[in-house]
Amino acid sequence: MEQPNVDLVQLSTEQILEAPESDYMNSAQLEFFRGLLIELYNTTNERIQAAKELMASPPEVNDENDRASWEEQSNMSLRILEREQKLLPKIKESLSRIRSGSYGYCLESGEPIGIQRLLARPTAEYCAEVKAVKEIKENAYRA
Repeated sequence: MEQPNVDLVQLSTEQILEAPESDYMNSAQLEFFRGLLIELYNTTNERIQAAKELMASPPEVNDENDRASWEEQSNMSLRILEREQKLLPKIKESLSRIRSGSYGYCLESGEPIGIQRLLARPTAEYCAEVKAVKEIKENAYRA
């Protein structure tokens, strides 16, 4: 995975939140989010590896209850693992959008996604309004 550019001054979360709107997605903010995404990628990858190692070496259990507990724990780990594996490509896509200059802007409307939303979900592709409409449509078609 790529490394953050240490030549740029690293902003803090507070500085990002306090910055004027005119600073939105300037080079320092892009570098901040680039570092955040790289860190997220690395920690996600570490959690995936740890979960795989845990599942690869099941404990020897003779008790049925212990075995059932292990199997339930394994099923939960599998769901978490699957979810985390889906996150890695999203992180890579976000890093690609940083390189292309489109990071921080809604893929559909072109409007700013917003600093608070990106801090909460650095891989966000849509502004809150567009995402809400998409979720309503998804739920309507699911019903």
